[in-house]
Amino acid sequence: MTGARLAVWGDPIAHSQSPALHAAAYRVLGLDWHYDRRRVAADEFEGAVRGLDSSWRGLSLTMPLKEVAHRFAATHDPHAQSTGAVNTLLLGARPAGFNTDVGGIVDALAEAGITSARTARILGAGATASSALVALAELGVARVEVRARRPERAAGLRALGDDRLGVGVAVQPLASAEVAETPRAVDVTVATLPSGTILPPEVAEPLAARGGALFDAAYAPWPSALASVWGTGTVVSGLGMLLHQAVRQIRIFHHGDPLAPLPDEPEVLAAMREAL
Repeated sequence: MTGARLAVWGDPIAHSQSPALHAAAYRVLGLDWHYDRRRVAADEFEGAVRGLDSSWRGLSLTMPLKEVAHRFAATHDPHAQSTGAVNTLLLGARPAGFNTDVGGIVDALAEAGITSARTARILGAGATASSALVALAELGVARVEVRARRPERAAGLRALGDDRLGVGVAVQPLASAEVAETPRAVDVTVATLPSGTILPPEVAEPLAARGGALFDAAYAPWPSALASVWGTGTVVSGLGMLLHQAVRQIRIFHHGDPLAPLPDEPEVLAAMREAL
């Protein structure tokens, strides 16, 4: 497995920390693998993949490529199948699609001592929200409230929860005069809003007061505006998800199984954490 090429693709992509994470892991593993970044738009994706030669082993995908990668993949792991999103593509005659974001959220929450919950709130309704919903279901959550700027975008989340996960999903506007000032208390809040989002105080503060632990997928800048108003509750940065989803990606690139640990995985994880 020498000389393999890998990369993270997305648009934008210059901010990605994935090259540093993967390079640190491959040094510990003693692999002569080369991991880069490339700006690729959604309408360029299929042509770009088909243009890769046999030296390419795999791709990490970020927005806006997770849905088009799902359509391109010949096979899907259970998390990719549930969410309709692929963030990891193992290349070959039949490209295999995986979603390691779900496991990344579960692992990041577990690292913060959160291994179970019954109620949750998700802020946002994009691809990361689907991964968050599946992750919350794996924690045992039975009821999720989704707050979205455009509630109609959350129809897929409601269907995923009701039809596939056995999780009741209620949808409300993120900010509206129709929404009660005192939101329902929940065990965990997962924020999937774009980095840099600043919610008005009259929206953010009631959510924080009754939001339980916060997992914020954003990590740059940190603390996020939402994390800054969360008070004394547990707050988990999106860096934990970035780290742990990358570990699962590297397992896939190394031996094809996101659940089978790497050789010397504690040392690999330590090196990746230091690279953040």
